[in-house]
Amino acid sequence: MVKTKVEQSIIDALEAVAADHGVDIVDVEVVGATKAPCVRVRIDNLDGGSISLDEVTAQSSWVSDVVEGLDPISSSYTLEVSSPGMARPLRRPSDFQKFIGERCELSTIATEGQRRYKGIIAAADKASVTLETEDGEQTSISFDDVKKCTLKPTFDFKKEKGGK
Repeated sequence: MVKTKVEQSIIDALEAVAADHGVDIVDVEVVGATKAPCVRVRIDNLDGGSISLDEVTAQSSWVSDVVEGLDPISSSYTLEVSSPGMARPLRRPSDFQKFIGERCELSTIATEGQRRYKGIIAAADKASVTLETEDGEQTSISFDDVKKCTLKPTFDFKKEKGGK
C-alpha cells in the first residue's frame, strides 16, 4: 500500500505500542488543506472484535501522546481517532486475507489502463490481491500498486419484515 512518509511514520510509531493497549492500527491518513491538516487514526480491537465508542474514547489519550511525541506536522493539525466503520480501509495483506469474500473498492497508482476496481476479494497473499470484478473477471493487483482499498458493505433492505 502506498502511504506518505508522514503517514507511515505515524503508523510505525503507533504500531510499536498498540499491542500493549490491545489495539490494532487499521489506518492513518493525513487529509485536508496544508494550513489545517487532519490526522485520522482508525483503530480496532486487537482480538478482532468491533471497537465501541467508549473504547475509542479510552484509547484516544495514548494515541494523542504518541502522535504529539512524533510531531509529524510542523503546523497545527486536528487529530481524529475513530473506529474503522463499515467502509473499513484495508492496508496490510492480512487485512485482505481476513476479508476474502467481501465487496470492496480499490484504486491503484497505475498511470496507464484501469485504475479503479469494484468487486469481491477472491484471494490474497503476501504480494497481491485478486479481485473478482463486477463483470466476472478475476484481476490480480500487486500491493505495491494499491493506493487505497475500502470495504463496501451491501445492505438488503428488501428482507421480509418479521411479525407483520
